[in-house]
Amino acid sequence: MICVDISKCTGCKRCETACAFFHTERVSNHLSRIKILNLYEIGIDSPVVCQQCNERYCINDCPDEALSIGSQGEILVNRDVCSLCFSCEDACPIGAIQLFNDEVLVCDLCSGDPECIKACTENALSLKSREEKTSLSEYKNVSVKLTPSQKRFEYIRKQGIGLRKTWRENRV
Repeated sequence: MICVDISKCTGCKRCETACAFFHTERVSNHLSRIKILNLYEIGIDSPVVCQQCNERYCINDCPDEALSIGSQGEILVNRDVCSLCFSCEDACPIGAIQLFNDEVLVCDLCSGDPECIKACTENALSLKSREEKTSLSEYKNVSVKLTPSQKRFEYIRKQGIGLRKTWRENRV
């Protein structure tokens, strides 16, 4: 899974550009499977990307069984079976999966060599082994009625508040 160090992210969006171009040969943040948020009010920039959570909310909520887990823990989408019902998008508590132009956009780890990581000059992104478990249960109840962009905002805001507190404590 892709690990994000929000203390290093500058919000440059190189990761978004590399992701979109790798998957579509076009440059568009709408086509990227990683999304950068700029929370100017708290001074935080950060990407949101699938955390391959323990709960696998997207897979469990898919009525078509169009989603599966790949060999590296990534989410795979079977486009032949997917009905574009939005269940996976609604289920993800951090907004890391999104439907755009009749396609489910979720990180597939670029077949094991993530382009976003290679594009990040600040080393804010790294590949983490699947053995390090991630739970997103604390975000699930908060995000029930939110759009994907609102879910991403809340996810980064919560992490950013903790980071800002650490920065303040270390200023002295």
